[in-house]
Amino acid sequence: MKISSLPGGLIVAAIAAISFGTSGALVKPMLEAGWSPTAAVTARALTAGLVLLPLALYSLRGRWAALWLGRWRVLGMGIVGVACTQLAYFAALQTIPVSTALLIEFLAPLILVGFVWVTTKRMPRRTVLLGSALAVGGLLLVIGPGAIRAVDPVGVLFAFGAAIACAVFFVVAARPARGLPPIALAAFGLLVGGGVLGLLGLTGLLPFTASLRDLSLLGTLVPWWVPLLALAVISTAIAYVAGITAAGILGSRLASFVGLLEVIFASLFAWLLLDEVLAPLQLLGGLLILGGIAAVGEERVELAAEALPPDEPELPHVHGDTHGDDDEAAASNETTAAASAH
Repeated sequence: MKISSLPGGLIVAAIAAISFGTSGALVKPMLEAGWSPTAAVTARALTAGLVLLPLALYSLRGRWAALWLGRWRVLGMGIVGVACTQLAYFAALQTIPVSTALLIEFLAPLILVGFVWVTTKRMPRRTVLLGSALAVGGLLLVIGPGAIRAVDPVGVLFAFGAAIACAVFFVVAARPARGLPPIALAAFGLLVGGGVLGLLGLTGLLPFTASLRDLSLLGTLVPWWVPLLALAVISTAIAYVAGITAAGILGSRLASFVGLLEVIFASLFAWLLLDEVLAPLQLLGGLLILGGIAAVGEERVELAAEALPPDEPELPHVHGDTHGDDDEAAASNETTAAASAH
């Protein structure tokens, strides 16, 4: 089976979802051991950026003009996609469960729907409205009276902050790539985001603390660098590469749909590593959110494009740079992404 085939692409997309899904369960022991969100995101972003840097340099092959023309996308990726989104998500994890924080962050497309509706005065399609209603109803079940325990309002606010930052990044990612390979955008964006947060932490503008004592992982004490390295390599570097590759094979829409599995895997890892279990009403709410986001996500690329003013044309097409914009829009959950992403 070839990776470039549909089954191969689906497998790679599932690997991306699994990799991104590990981030919450890996970083939470670090936060509980005394790491501040600023320090955790900084260490994750800089380490992952350095891991991806050789691939980024190879993809550019000396075409530094593409990096300069794409500087605003790199800055957007670093400041919004990495620093703001991941910082808010990690801050949320300090007081609310991984699954709850991630489900709230996944509401980013709904924020984009509302923004485009207000700015363009054009009503979204029925499927988008239906998906939005389902997701909002699911959110009420996730953070409402039926939650596992009283959901901390500060954590919820941080999770919504991550969702807003993620929505902004969707718009940034919709800008023309201008020949900038997606792997270069990911690597340099991570380095920029980590560098900015590191400077803010070292100057005292943001709390910046790290603990070098052993951490508890899977019921065993491990050195502090074990979860950090796993967070940077598995949850970030491998996740980004797999996400970009999957989007190039499947297209951004199908890859984004498969990417919804991240919530399922994040919940599974949170259960296995942190003993966090969702209540039945929360499980139902999570399914409603995922169903709603699947409906809204079909329009996400178009919505992001509509939120942008016309931009300059891209550089001439270079072999190996296909799907640049769709790839990064699809890969952006943490990290997310993350980074968040997730």
